[in-house]
Amino acid sequence: MSTDGTDESSWELDPEDESGAVIATVGRQLKMWREAAGLDRAKFGERMGYGANLIYKIERGARIPRPEFLDKADEVLGAGGKIAAMKADVERVRYPKKVRDLAKLESDAVEIGAYENVVVTGLLQTEEYARALFGLRRPGFLEEEIERLVTARLARQKVLWQRPAPLLAVVQEEAVLRRPIGGKMVLRRQLEHLLEVGSLRNVEIQVMPTVVEDHSGLAASFKVMRLRDGTTVGHNDVQMASRLITEPKEVQILDMRYGMIRAQALTPRESMQFIEKALGET
Repeated sequence: MSTDGTDESSWELDPEDESGAVIATVGRQLKMWREAAGLDRAKFGERMGYGANLIYKIERGARIPRPEFLDKADEVLGAGGKIAAMKADVERVRYPKKVRDLAKLESDAVEIGAYENVVVTGLLQTEEYARALFGLRRPGFLEEEIERLVTARLARQKVLWQRPAPLLAVVQEEAVLRRPIGGKMVLRRQLEHLLEVGSLRNVEIQVMPTVVEDHSGLAASFKVMRLRDGTTVGHNDVQMASRLITEPKEVQILDMRYGMIRAQALTPRESMQFIEKALGET
């Protein structure tokens, strides 16, 4: 099952992903500075303005400290900039490695084509829609895991406003626009967001109506990205895995398939009218 064509949550820990080690090291450093200052967690938390439980989680590497937390800790513990200097390392590993890799590909793309048949594609999800999606996962995520995944997904969306921004062409199944993930109000705001983002010059949204008989994309959701260096890569998701496709013949098949899907879907103008109608019926 895909959750947006880029399923961050299904990626297991990559042995090459250094994020866990970096966060654990930052936590140990904070603990040593705190103990050297003669403060227990409760007293340190009081001076920081945070609960002792959060301090405990950060020190054991279970929570990723925010930049403002490290700045405050540096001040409270008199570290002279040594704790604040760790912000760069933490920011570098704040998101899972495969999310960072995908975000880099998207930022290097001149064109992104996405077909999504399960939910709204990740680059167009609202925060509450994304949060509802991750909250539905089973086995369930811890709240801090959901927070990290939602933050990572929203961070990827900055690519739509970068300069120069890539052309994003998305084909969404009609069923996606009808499924009230998170409730009707969450869906309404998601549809409103699609209408808003769909008005951008670099975004084209198309709807694949359920009544269409000829459909070339029934196999799965996928993405095709044309990069600035002239290469084209593909990306798709299946249960428990996410795969980058670089083999030229496989990429060519995906590219051809995506072109056929776009031709079978409603035009962008028709699609905006369709979404407006779906919004009125929600």
